[in-house]
Amino acid sequence: MHFPRLPDWLIYAVVVVALLLAAVGRQERADAPPAPPPTPEAEGAALGPASPFDPSVVVEVSNKTEAGAGTAFSISPGGVWVTARHVVEGCAQAAIVVAPGRGVAASVRIDPGAETAILTTDGGAPALPLGLGQRLRRGERAFHMGFPQGRPGEASSRLLGRENLVVQGRGARTEPVLVWAETGRTDGLKGTLGGLSGAPALDDRGRVVGVTIAEAPRRGRIYTTSPETTARALKAAGQRFPDAAGQPIGADNYGRMADDLRRNLRVAQVVCLTA
Repeated sequence: MHFPRLPDWLIYAVVVVALLLAAVGRQERADAPPAPPPTPEAEGAALGPASPFDPSVVVEVSNKTEAGAGTAFSISPGGVWVTARHVVEGCAQAAIVVAPGRGVAASVRIDPGAETAILTTDGGAPALPLGLGQRLRRGERAFHMGFPQGRPGEASSRLLGRENLVVQGRGARTEPVLVWAETGRTDGLKGTLGGLSGAPALDDRGRVVGVTIAEAPRRGRIYTTSPETTARALKAAGQRFPDAAGQPIGADNYGRMADDLRRNLRVAQVVCLTA
C-alpha cells in the first residue's frame, strides 16, 4: 500500500505552527494566582486580644427592674461575691440564699463598663480560685455551675473565640466577651439556662476565667465576661486576688464538683427583690 507524498509546503506549515504553539506556551503569565481558601483558626490556637472588629451580639435590656434570681460565687471568705450585672442591677435589695427560704442581705457594686457586679455580705464562704491572668486557647473547656431555671444545675462548653457584647437600653455599652459552644448539661435539664447568669466559668483546673452572662439557645452558645474585664472590675472595686491553683475538673466529675460547690455555698443563688 502506498501513501501519497505530502507537499513540502504543507510539511513546512505544520512545523511552523507547532513551533509557534510551543513559543506561546512558554510565555510568562502575569496573572495573579487564585487566593488560597481561608484557613480556619485551629483548635488550641492562642486567643488574641479583644478587637472592635470581632463579631457582635446585641442584647436589649429593659429599663424596668423585675424580681428574679441568678447565681453568684465567692471570691473571699470575708463575704465578697461576683455575679452578672443584669441579675442585680436596679434591685431594691439583693440577697445571697444560704438555706431554703433564708437569705443574707448583700450590698451591690456595679461595674459601669461591664456585665459584672460585686456583692458584699457579712461573712462568706471559701473563695473559688481565680485564673484571670492566663492566656486562653480555642477549644479549652469551661464548666458553668449554678442555678439554671432556679434549680441546681450545670453546663459544659468549649471556647470558640471572642465577640463584642452590644447592650442596648439600660446600661448601654459595648464590651468584649468570650463565646463558648455548649457541649453538655445536667441530665434532664431542658430549655433555657436562665438563672445560670452570674455563675463562674471554671477551666479544667478549677479556676474562674469569667462570669457566665448570657446564652443563645438556638445556636447552642454561652457567653461569659473575658478574664481581663473581670480582673479590671475586681480591681476597680478594690478587690485584688492573685491567680491560684484549683482542683481539676473534667466531663466525668463536673456534676459532682458542682454539687460540692453549692453545698459549701461557694456557688450560691442570688435573688433580686424589687420592693
